[in-house]
Amino acid sequence: MNVTVEVVGEETSEVAVDDDGTYADLVRAVDLSPHEVTVLVDGRPVPEDQPVEVDRVKVLRLIKGG
Repeated sequence: MNVTVEVVGEETSEVAVDDDGTYADLVRAVDLSPHEVTVLVDGRPVPEDQPVEVDRVKVLRLIKGG
């Protein structure tokens, strides 16, 4: 399945995920850590270990810069 991953305020990427892929897998595919972001589906946060069931997500970085 191909999923559009929009990192809010940054970039949008197309990511291929396996049928049993999780939201954490999507986050890692765009070179981020699941510990520093929240994944939003229809504006609501989803657990990182939940299987991906949609074709578009937003990723909100909680930690940025340094």
